[in-house]
Amino acid sequence: MIDPQIINQAEQNLSEKFRIFEEITQFNQEKVLKAFQNRRIALRHFQGTSGYGYGDEGRDTLNLLLADVFGAQKAVCSPNIVSGTHALSLCLYGVLRPNQRVLCVTGEPYDTLLDVIYGENNGSLKDYNIGFDCISLTDDNEINFDKIQSNIKDYGMPAMIYLQRSRGYAWREALSIKKIKEVVDFVKSLGFDGCIMLDNCYGEFLDKLEPTQVGVSLIAGSMIKNIGGGIAPTGGYFAGEEKYVDMVINRMTAPSIGGEVGSYAYGYQYYYQGIFMAPHVVLQAVKGSLLIGEVMRILGYDVSPSSSQLPGDIIVAIKFNDKNKLISFIQSVQKNSPIDSYVDALPWDMPGYEDQVIMAAGCFVQGSSIEMSADAPIKPPYIAYLQGGLTYEHCKAVLKNLKI
Repeated sequence: MIDPQIINQAEQNLSEKFRIFEEITQFNQEKVLKAFQNRRIALRHFQGTSGYGYGDEGRDTLNLLLADVFGAQKAVCSPNIVSGTHALSLCLYGVLRPNQRVLCVTGEPYDTLLDVIYGENNGSLKDYNIGFDCISLTDDNEINFDKIQSNIKDYGMPAMIYLQRSRGYAWREALSIKKIKEVVDFVKSLGFDGCIMLDNCYGEFLDKLEPTQVGVSLIAGSMIKNIGGGIAPTGGYFAGEEKYVDMVINRMTAPSIGGEVGSYAYGYQYYYQGIFMAPHVVLQAVKGSLLIGEVMRILGYDVSPSSSQLPGDIIVAIKFNDKNKLISFIQSVQKNSPIDSYVDALPWDMPGYEDQVIMAAGCFVQGSSIEMSADAPIKPPYIAYLQGGLTYEHCKAVLKNLKI
């Protein structure tokens, strides 16, 4: 149990950060509202279709709406994309060709992409002789611009520059829009004119600008994270420059049919409604993760983002340096969830991960990580990665009953 006075102190410490994010949210809510109005969204857009989905007005208008929200030339939001990893894989396979090379400038990508990149005889990038070079961050977890420059000098221009906005399972700050723009401007100054791709998971609506508005060519993410507002039941998206989005669409379906097909019989209301709600829900999540992080910092734990940083995503990382404390923390989050609160979270061999993973996800949408959730690989230094919840009040309730 956490002393309520500690929670009150944490809220006082965070008052200025809360104010900043409330201002960002007001801006983004008005931006989304304007996009809905400009696209003349109506009840007919919620209707589903079957079969090939020819002339699916709900699907086509949803894509136009999402492009407007991201300030992108083109976008696709599809229930047929099963996860963020799927969306990212579609982008990699859609844009890249055999014998090309990717330069990832944010260290090793998230675990679930490793088989996509390096797998053997499974249809990976490696199987197509597509290279994927990773540049580690500096010792103080900053982008290593010197190594980027030397890599391009030594090996030539890659076909793609790849960035991961969120921290994944790494002890680093998420990339801010300012930092993303700095990387974009730097690689372009070196003469790079190919595709700059960014994994945008967990980062939508954390700033007044999106990566596609500061020079990123292509972004991708999951609809059951920020952008779906906790309402979208499944799906993923990609957005950016039209030429790259079209390449990815051809990979998603087939070159002969592109984006002209694709039905969804259940209708699109929850996608439209989720996007509309997303700025507010993201505010709830980021305030909640900040509060939990600040309380854990007061209690003496190492926490990222640092107290001096504004987060670039909705995740807070807490270092326990103790396996049992980590497991107890994750289990406590599960016990204070609205769904499956009676379940004991246990480490298991989760598909796509190198280590056993323990996950608390008592969510209305299975696996949704815009809802209150926490997960961790079972390996030293035993770091928990927590996503704030649908409501700030729920985050406070979790804190009040937290057991470590």
